[in-house]
Amino acid sequence: MPRSSLTRGALAAALASVTALGLLLGGSGPASAGADGPRPVVTRAALDPALTAGRGADVPFLEQEAENARTSGTVIGPDRTAYTLPAEASGRSAVRLAPGQWVEFTLPAAANALTVRYSIPDAPDGGGITAPLDVSVNGRPAARMTLTSQYSWLYNQYPFTNDPGADLLHPDWWITECQCVPAATNPPPVLDKPIRPFHFYDEQRRLLGRTYRAGDVVRLTAPAGSSAAWTVVDLLDTELVAPPRVRTGAVNAVAFGADPSGRRDSAAAIERAIAYARHKDRPVYLPPGTFQVNRHIVVDDVTIEGAGSWYTVLKGREVALDEPAPDGSVHTGVGFYGKDASAGGSANVRLSGFAIEGDVRERIDTDQVNGVGGAMSDSVVEGLYIHHTKVGLWFDGPMSGLRVVDNVVTDQIADALNFHTGVTDSLVAGNFVRNAGDDGLALWSDKQADARNTVTRNTVQSPVLANGIALYGGTDNTVSANLVADPVREGSALHAGTRFGAEPFTGKLRFTGNTTVRAGGLELNWRIGMGAIWLYALEGSFDADVLVSGDHYLDSTYNAIMLVSEWAVKDVHTMDGIRFRDIRVDGTGTSVLSARVKGSASFENVDARNVGAVGVNNCGSFNFPATGSEFSLTDLGGNDGGGTAGPWLAPWLLPNTITCDDRPPVVPPPAPSPW
Repeated sequence: MPRSSLTRGALAAALASVTALGLLLGGSGPASAGADGPRPVVTRAALDPALTAGRGADVPFLEQEAENARTSGTVIGPDRTAYTLPAEASGRSAVRLAPGQWVEFTLPAAANALTVRYSIPDAPDGGGITAPLDVSVNGRPAARMTLTSQYSWLYNQYPFTNDPGADLLHPDWWITECQCVPAATNPPPVLDKPIRPFHFYDEQRRLLGRTYRAGDVVRLTAPAGSSAAWTVVDLLDTELVAPPRVRTGAVNAVAFGADPSGRRDSAAAIERAIAYARHKDRPVYLPPGTFQVNRHIVVDDVTIEGAGSWYTVLKGREVALDEPAPDGSVHTGVGFYGKDASAGGSANVRLSGFAIEGDVRERIDTDQVNGVGGAMSDSVVEGLYIHHTKVGLWFDGPMSGLRVVDNVVTDQIADALNFHTGVTDSLVAGNFVRNAGDDGLALWSDKQADARNTVTRNTVQSPVLANGIALYGGTDNTVSANLVADPVREGSALHAGTRFGAEPFTGKLRFTGNTTVRAGGLELNWRIGMGAIWLYALEGSFDADVLVSGDHYLDSTYNAIMLVSEWAVKDVHTMDGIRFRDIRVDGTGTSVLSARVKGSASFENVDARNVGAVGVNNCGSFNFPATGSEFSLTDLGGNDGGGTAGPWLAPWLLPNTITCDDRPPVVPPPAPSPW
């Protein structure tokens, strides 16, 4: 279901009209002022859209980064250091406003709605504050937004806390800050508090009540006297939202007592509407309004449609259970769930065209407080906006034939989506993810393999922990044409790993035609640079047919590619026959390839430029035999380019020259540009 009147063609036309007007697309510095205001700098994941063509989600909004706008505030960043505000910002920069300061953007196309990604301080003892943000257009007041930090600001060690004054949650764990186990160290280390602050950002959407024209100037102001000492604005998304959709012939949930004002709990009324709709073989319609729902609604063989995610909102509190549920949950909250797989699961469910606004402020891994969950075979989840839940969509299989398409999932405490246990023959496509608290999109083959799934044309921005897209075991899965930007720590953009008790990789594993940007950061526990894509042999070898082809790795902080094993199993697990083909590497702080495992890989038509260190950092499995590294490379031709150390795949590196440097100097690359 379309979420906006800007169709794919219309969006392309809007971008073309911006170009025709001589306005900027892309760029890295503050835009100069035009006749009516600053010239808009429209980006995708803080990149010139030309660099991402054909990749990522086809979204109905236009993104403008605050650091490219005109402001009376201060640009912060760029910075890729974890636990800092710039590191978690899109593009690794943002604008900080003191009370009375502003940042302003010129609309590149007509719009009647906006989304502001922002950060404001936490309360001194945690729990968050609220603060105003004024929106004006062409100098006239348009709205006052009430920002909150109640859903951001986590601290400490996994699974984290909301208390900035807390001591280490696990003093018996090794920590990188002191390179020690605090409980076993005498005297124990003294750590500055708060310990490891992160998850700084949130976002808020607003319908403006009228349509503004291209060229109109939107100013965001932190008003004088604001309760926030500072307000950081990361970006502004603007959109032309279509009118609410009316579904004739459907069962209107309001007729069964659902309250669109949000004053009364509507869960039971929606369930009555579902029961009647199933009896009559008709869909359920949720009209415009905010419906209070404070628990899961179980769905099976039913279609539930809203008027559009901007108009129909299901909003609920997180509710403590009187006693833990059988699955270990100690809370419940708003969401639609299929029946448990052990009870046969659900099938033929279609959810579309509404928003789910949760109330999750802490991470409790046993809690099922996700927006959509359970088992749903032969079903579709489409056009939802899911916000402030633990995981946007967490599916517990076995199940098959699910389509998760064209959703927006933001500001989660954990993953945006996880296919957990035996999800097969399913599709994840066209989804937009921002600010996931763990993996953005994950396939976890726990106890039973996820198989024959495709993850394609999704955008994942700024996951603050772990990876953009991650596969943990599985059979015949494909990750293609995605756009992943700005992962922060303990992971990177694209990942496959034999870990978390997952079933092995078997059959074919494909990464095809993806683009990553500003990935490949520092692994804080290992204190080594990651790859934009990294394969990890922790609990087993890679025995699948692995092909990585057509990917573009842009502006990688450290490496473009990393193949690694754990030290304790470095002589046990291998990666043999990994193939890389038709790849472009534009900018690495260190190497194109970091090999820290035994095995082999081949390379064909892998072109690189702006490489900051030796092209191949080959450590093998760290035994350093006289015969060369335990990891060998095959040059299949067409591997061109390089950087400061010469050709990235020079003959002297082949087949297994040891070039091991744990922490080579980083040479920041220039900004990506057309190839």
